[in-house]
Amino acid sequence: MKFDPWNAEFIAYPYDAYRDLRDNDPVSFFEPTGQWLIARHADVNALLRDRRLGRSYLHVATHEAFGREPEPEFQEPFWRVIRAGMLDVEPPVHTRLRRLVSKAFTPRMVESLRPRVRKIATELTAGLVERGGGDLLAEVAEPLPVTVIAEMLGVPEADRHLLRPWSADICGMYELNPSPEVQHTAVRAAAEFAGYLRELARARRDRPGDDMISALAQVVDDGDRLTEDELIGTCVLLLNAGHEATVNATGSGWWALFRNPGELERLRADPGLMPTAVEELLRYDTPAQMFERWVLEDVEVGGVTIPRGTEIALLFGSANRDPEVFADPDRLDLGRADNPHISFGAGIHFCLGAPLARVEMAESFGALLGLAPRLELAEEPAWKPSYIMRGLESLKVTV
Repeated sequence: MKFDPWNAEFIAYPYDAYRDLRDNDPVSFFEPTGQWLIARHADVNALLRDRRLGRSYLHVATHEAFGREPEPEFQEPFWRVIRAGMLDVEPPVHTRLRRLVSKAFTPRMVESLRPRVRKIATELTAGLVERGGGDLLAEVAEPLPVTVIAEMLGVPEADRHLLRPWSADICGMYELNPSPEVQHTAVRAAAEFAGYLRELARARRDRPGDDMISALAQVVDDGDRLTEDELIGTCVLLLNAGHEATVNATGSGWWALFRNPGELERLRADPGLMPTAVEELLRYDTPAQMFERWVLEDVEVGGVTIPRGTEIALLFGSANRDPEVFADPDRLDLGRADNPHISFGAGIHFCLGAPLARVEMAESFGALLGLAPRLELAEEPAWKPSYIMRGLESLKVTV
C-alpha cells in the first residue's frame, strides 16, 4: 500500500507504506496536498530543530508572497484564537508566550497533580469494573485528561461536557484538506470556546482562584504579561494538545497491548516497567502521525532541495519505526531502554505538556492493570477516519 491518508486501510496500519517511503523515497512530493513527505528519523528530527522552517510563515511573509491564497474570511475567528497561542507562531512571539506560560505550567506543578490524576484514574477504572466492562476509550481514556485539564484550568464541573466536543471540532481543521463543513464546524467551535473562556478569564482576573487561568492572568515577567487574547489562545491550546493526543495514545496503547499479550503479561508482572512502557507505546503507535512545517529558506534534505514557500510533512509515525534508530522497530518492547521517539516533537515547539501526558498515561494504565487484572478485548476496534490525529473510535473491553 502507498501513502494514502484518506484510505481506511492505510490509517489502520500505515507502517508498511512508511517502510516503503524510508527505503525508496524518503523525501518525496505528495501531489494531493502539495507537501514534501519526510520519512526518516534523522531528517524529521533535524528539521524539527531547523530554524529555516516554521509552523507559520506570516512573521516573514504575506500569503501572497508565499504564493498562497489568503485564508477565507469566515476562518478569521478560528485563526485569531489559534495564533494567540504558541503552537502556530514563531519567535519572537513564540519565545515570549512560552516564557510566560512556562512560569505557570511548571514541572513541579505538573508533578503535584499526580495524586489527583491517580484518584481520577482509580475512580474511572472502578466504575468500568463495576459495570463489568464497556468502552475503555469513552469511560476512562477520554474523561481522565479532560477532567484533569478542566480542573487545572478551573472550568466549573457543570460546563466540562462542553470541552471535548469543542476540542474535537477545532482539531478537525488540522486534518489534510478538511472539507468546508469541517472548516465551518471548527470555526464555530473556536468562537464558542473563546467566548466562554473570555468570560471565565475576566471573572478570574477580578477574583483569582487556585487554577491555571488565574495563574496565567497573574503571570508577570519584567512587566510583561499575557493579553486576554493570548490567555484564551493558551487555554484552548492546553485543552486541545493536553488531551486529544493523550486519549488517542491511551486507546492505541491498549490496542497494541491486546495484540501483544506477552508484553501485556510482562507489564502486569512488573509494574516497574511503566515509565519505559509509556515511552514505547507512544513510539509504537504514534498519536500525532504527521506535523507540518513551512520552508522559510531553501533547505536540502537527503540530496533534495526543497524550495522556500513550500510545506513539508514530517511523518512522526514513520520516524518512530525507523530501523536506523530503533532495533527491531515493528516489535513492541515495553523495556526498550534506548527510545529517542519524537512523538512530542523536538526543538522550540517541543510539547510543553509532555510531562503531564506521561503522568496521565502512567496513572491510567496503572489503575487499569491494578483494578482490572483480567481486562480483555471484547471486539476488534475501528479507527476514526482522521489521519493526523489518529485514534480509535472505541475500545470495547470486558473485566
